[in-house]
Amino acid sequence: MKLHIAVLPGDGIGPEVVEQALNVTKAVCEKFGHSLEYQTAPVGACAIEETGLPYPDSTHELCMRSDAVLFGAIGSPQYDNNPNATVRPEQGLLAMRKKLGLFANIRPITTFPGLIHKSPLRSDIIDGADFMCIRELTGGLYFGRPQGRSEDGNIAYDTCIYSREEIVRIVQLAYEYAMKRRKKVTMVDKANILATSRLWREITQEIASEYPEVETEFLFVDNAAMRMIQCPKSFDVVVTENMFGDILTDESSVITGSLGMLPSASIGLHTSVFEPIHGSYPQAAGKNIANPLATILSAAMMFEYAFGLKEEALSIQTAVSESMNAGIVTEDIAGTSTKSYHTDDVGEWIVEWIKSH
Repeated sequence: MKLHIAVLPGDGIGPEVVEQALNVTKAVCEKFGHSLEYQTAPVGACAIEETGLPYPDSTHELCMRSDAVLFGAIGSPQYDNNPNATVRPEQGLLAMRKKLGLFANIRPITTFPGLIHKSPLRSDIIDGADFMCIRELTGGLYFGRPQGRSEDGNIAYDTCIYSREEIVRIVQLAYEYAMKRRKKVTMVDKANILATSRLWREITQEIASEYPEVETEFLFVDNAAMRMIQCPKSFDVVVTENMFGDILTDESSVITGSLGMLPSASIGLHTSVFEPIHGSYPQAAGKNIANPLATILSAAMMFEYAFGLKEEALSIQTAVSESMNAGIVTEDIAGTSTKSYHTDDVGEWIVEWIKSH
């Protein structure tokens, strides 16, 4: 198979972790006989510096003509610390999601035996946890209009808007994934307070009737946040709106023991984007200490979801597990009494494992 991918390293540690994921991608293609063509483009703060825009038209055009996008991270302290900045790196991420029609973010939450000790939760609570969060990406408070501040600056407002079409397409996606898993969907909302949540619940009830094999439960977001920590093994597929999903998926990172272990896929109308859920971590940029495993696992999701190559995806997932079993990990995972490895050391070890197995 011929794979055409766009590579968007982004800011901070993005270029370092994407480099390792790209090396792993090359190794898998070589092993399984696929040809790989890729092109790099700027996004985020680096794109603002180059073009004045966080998501330039040239970057979007590359994404549109590619089969998949391998993406790093966006963000820079010079913009984070300037509340008056009119152009921000994060606007590039929102623009990419909107222009590519990326309405669904898929984040698998699984535990690795070699990492359970790093979670603040008891091992009996998290051992065996395996669920999927499906977050709506292009609606809600992040995109609703009007949005702004009053003339005197003392009042700020955001608008949460959802249409039936936006809700239907992502809830149906959740049920389709549940049919391939353990046949349970948990819809998270705040229907006791919010009108948009009541629409979400109403539509989910309608769609649930089309999937009688799937168990459906409804949780208010505050209860879901508590349950996710108390009994993560009770979840299979979790579906929710944009802001709730943003918060809950980051909360779920404590189950795995490290934010640096969670990959994600953003899918929708055009080219899908595969990215780690962690941020740009500017404090570590250029130090060769960032954990590349979430980005490498995002490459595994790319093989499976963008190209339907499950064996290739499994080879990456197995290599990542073996690297942790062998203790070839960066400082965020390594214990105080064990050796930690650099970003490129971890990537090179995984590449060699794939080549030799």
